[in-house]
Amino acid sequence: MPEKVCILQTTDVHCQMDTHDELFWEDGQAVFRQCGGYAQLSARLKALKREYPQSLLLDTGDMFQGSMLSVLTEGEALVPILNALPYDLYVPGNWEVIYGKEQMIRLLGALKAPTICANMHHDERGLPGALIFKPYFIWKAAGLRIAILGYTDPLVPLRQSPSYSRGIVYSEPAATLPHYVKELRAMGADMILIACHLGLSQEIALANNPAARGVDYILGGDTHERVRKPIRGKFSTVVEPGAFGSFIGKLILSVAEGRIKRKTYSLLEVDAAKVPPDQKVQSLIEREKAPYLSEMQAVVGHSRIPLYRYFVIENPIDTLVTDALAWRFPEIDIAFSNGFRFCPPLATIGADGRIAITRAYIYDMLPVDSVVRTGKVSGLQLRNWLEKELNNVFAREASKRFGGWLVKFKGMQVEFEAYAEMGQRVKRVRVGAKALKDAKVYSILACEREGDPDDHLCRLQKVQDAKNTRLTLHDVLLEYLAAHPTVNPKPRGDAVALDAPATLLSQVSGVDYEFR
Repeated sequence: MPEKVCILQTTDVHCQMDTHDELFWEDGQAVFRQCGGYAQLSARLKALKREYPQSLLLDTGDMFQGSMLSVLTEGEALVPILNALPYDLYVPGNWEVIYGKEQMIRLLGALKAPTICANMHHDERGLPGALIFKPYFIWKAAGLRIAILGYTDPLVPLRQSPSYSRGIVYSEPAATLPHYVKELRAMGADMILIACHLGLSQEIALANNPAARGVDYILGGDTHERVRKPIRGKFSTVVEPGAFGSFIGKLILSVAEGRIKRKTYSLLEVDAAKVPPDQKVQSLIEREKAPYLSEMQAVVGHSRIPLYRYFVIENPIDTLVTDALAWRFPEIDIAFSNGFRFCPPLATIGADGRIAITRAYIYDMLPVDSVVRTGKVSGLQLRNWLEKELNNVFAREASKRFGGWLVKFKGMQVEFEAYAEMGQRVKRVRVGAKALKDAKVYSILACEREGDPDDHLCRLQKVQDAKNTRLTLHDVLLEYLAAHPTVNPKPRGDAVALDAPATLLSQVSGVDYEFR
């Protein structure tokens, strides 16, 4: 009778402690169910650990950023909760650096389970010094030695405010992977897994890179993709288990005579209606929330429609953000909202037929309360920037796709071909009611990224007259909701793909994968 060895994975929970609305795409439309919550997640994980005594549970990052409570406590509130769950291993995500290098080390060091990462180095005069964490972990089960190698996103200094990762130098996973595979095989590893926070496109690119020869599975994170059927590359197989504690990835190894006979992967939904909460974890959550509860629960506005960020091109959350920015700064031609993908949906309708927006949900949408910055750019700058941003999202080559969704905007209308060649995607641009003119100067606004040069704005370089306002994104949203108590932020169609649906749910292409 084969022995069962189980590897469980969560990722990108983003500090979502409570059950929440989750979006599923079924029969061509959005359907919402209550999912997640650390108490429900804990109960499900502990049940799985009882069912599979030979099991290992890991989380591949973004544990300490994403909610009001995490921001107010700089992640400290999450430590006792995570320590009450049966985790065996962690990998840092791209947002673990948000409170700075030293706080990241303190938070991860306070967890009972170890952290691994083979490409985060101490900065030695701009060069990679010693590793901050151990590079790998070896787990023995059913007579096997299973090696797990950790990697995180090396693009963090580009994707996020550079100041967050000050003191850290990142190396490319492919540069060191062959060395570690050779070392681990020499140590007798029967199976090598990569546990990482790279994003599905980057993970697929790595799975097709000869550097991954000898790697059995890549257990990924970062892009919140729900891989239900493993994606097979030339050299490795990729999975990613969704986000917000709504899902658990389960890899079962059937082992007989010291050899793996079969590998089976499934994505499990943490349906809150079907999973009673772990009362110990629920008590910890209530304790940590108690000092801030009244502020977190304060209702600051209402929506007529569900709020979410799952569509790549346009979505209700960023429509709300850009509506607020354009209302507060009517003299500005174009308002931008970065292409973030985090934030669980908000869809529960109250007795009055509206959806309540709390102060805590403002933090869910915008955990970083950035200062609003204005500036001026030429039409040619805008056109070239659009081409670059579109390539970041839709590049044919997976390794060139860059993290998040398409940047959102108001005041500009763009028609484009998502799957055209680089530099040939933008087909038509209008600012206001007039066609974009390359020589004309336009006023823009977006959020400041701490640590960026003064003339940078939303990855636009050489911005003229760039200056910070006295307002933050939270200030603007709260003022807007005070003036517009009930909003209806339906996407306007400011960005239109001529070769893809407005309901596009993933930037991944060229493989057998569907987000649902």
